[in-house]
Amino acid sequence: MKLSPNVTDITVIARAVEDAGADCLSLINTLTAMAIDIDTRRPRLANITGGLSGPAIKPVALRMVWQVAQAAGVPIVGIGGIISAADALEFLIAGATAIEVGTANFVNPKATTDIIDGIEKFLIEKSIAKVSDLIGTLEI
Repeated sequence: MKLSPNVTDITVIARAVEDAGADCLSLINTLTAMAIDIDTRRPRLANITGGLSGPAIKPVALRMVWQVAQAAGVPIVGIGGIISAADALEFLIAGATAIEVGTANFVNPKATTDIIDGIEKFLIEKSIAKVSDLIGTLEI
């Protein structure tokens, strides 16, 4: 189940869909946003609002992944602004069991393989045996 960030409390939604039978959660989707042409004083988008994605939403996505990881008991796919291995590692440490790379592929067709290589390099440098050893290890 892919969860929208356009809610008051994402943990309530996460628990509800888990209780309804979801066996995995993906988060987040785009944030509702808009842009205005100051010369015409009209919306830049034909639908007035649209989805904001990419690096701009990463801090929100990380927070929501962390919150849901504390509240739900199913695997989480972290999505939102992942363009580097460091970004992917943040999501894993926050509690994501997997990550999805989207917008970065438009800029760099090798983004996904670059991220995988970067994660592998990090694991070797830190003497971490496997990616799963990082999941949910945020220290507060």
